[in-house]
Amino acid sequence: MELSKSQHTIMLRLKTRGPQSVKILSKQLGMTTMGVRQHLNYLESRDYVGQTREAKQTRGRPVHLWKLTDKGHGSFPDTHSSMAVELIDVLRSSLGGAELERIIDSRAEQQLAGYLRDLAGFGEDLQSRIARLAELRSEEGFMAEVRLLPDGWLLIENHCPIYSAANSCRNICDSELRVFQQMFQDNAEVSRTDYLLDGARRCAYKIQRL
Repeated sequence: MELSKSQHTIMLRLKTRGPQSVKILSKQLGMTTMGVRQHLNYLESRDYVGQTREAKQTRGRPVHLWKLTDKGHGSFPDTHSSMAVELIDVLRSSLGGAELERIIDSRAEQQLAGYLRDLAGFGEDLQSRIARLAELRSEEGFMAEVRLLPDGWLLIENHCPIYSAANSCRNICDSELRVFQQMFQDNAEVSRTDYLLDGARRCAYKIQRL
């Protein structure tokens, strides 16, 4: 059975903002708490969401937070996952690890060139360049956003459309980090702060002006 628009919206909120309480979801989505609970109960019955351990509060009762399950995360697209993993396995077995890395590096060079062409019109406006990169990554399926920090920016990718391929070959992730670093090497430092494959719920990159 297909999910309703409201249920998709709740799942998207949990995907992009992590575990949430019924009260917070109700406020953010403009729905009644009863309505949110009904949708969550339905999603839980289909194993799309589950509850975390009780979050402690300084006062009052502990709060139950809701989060996506593995099935819930899996409902967001992983682009051609099976084919990508199969191709990686074939390349690794037929050409060897070193040649596979060379292919990944070649892909990264093309990726970097494409990003730089698109960002060329922004000159040295670092904030605009970061915002445009987030748009490009969202177009690629990464559900990216930018948050301003006291000492820079945080580029957040709430979804990984190449998760299966990256899990099979982490060099893909390493190459993408290098791409970001090379993009901003003249005026900013880029470091990964959250990594999905290490157990985080997302990938995130801190960008600090030099």
